[in-house]
Amino acid sequence: MRRIVREMIETVLLALLLFVLMEFSVQNFKVEGSSMKPTLSQDEYLLVNKVTYARIGMDELATLVPLLHEWSRGSERPIYAFTPPKHGDVVIFQFPNDPTRDFVKRVIGVPGDTIEIKRGEVFRNGVALDEPFVTTPSSRTYPPVYVGVGHYYVLGDNRRSSNDSRDWGLVPEENLIGQAWVRYWPPDSLGFIQ
Repeated sequence: MRRIVREMIETVLLALLLFVLMEFSVQNFKVEGSSMKPTLSQDEYLLVNKVTYARIGMDELATLVPLLHEWSRGSERPIYAFTPPKHGDVVIFQFPNDPTRDFVKRVIGVPGDTIEIKRGEVFRNGVALDEPFVTTPSSRTYPPVYVGVGHYYVLGDNRRSSNDSRDWGLVPEENLIGQAWVRYWPPDSLGFIQ
């Protein structure tokens, strides 16, 4: 009897641990709208990897590691545990103009880039991008935008029908939730997101 009780407690604790790990590392997301067509469609459900862009501020790290505070003085940049967002990543973030809403877009510009759009063609640092995922390009022109430290330039894949950095500006890194990882609903669309 004692062994059974012990195994039940261990099972409950393991289930609780797995639940907590999943809660902090993965999030569900429902696609609303057509701004990411053909990559993502209305009412598809995604799993978002929140760990990929996990970061820790230098001040928090300095409290854990002796002498780090002196070494990192003046550096307010966080350190990414795995990787910062990269060109082409599909990301979920809190909309800068209304943090209660989450958006999904593709990263086009990272800190240090200059993005310019000429008659719908996107240029990063003066070089035209090859964007095979864009099937409905826009024909509009937008002036160059420099992507500063701690910000990202994002666009929807459906350029004619996307509310994105062209309209409201850059996404601050603190608004990032995670990387769109797996599409799981509807079942016939199951797969990793590229």
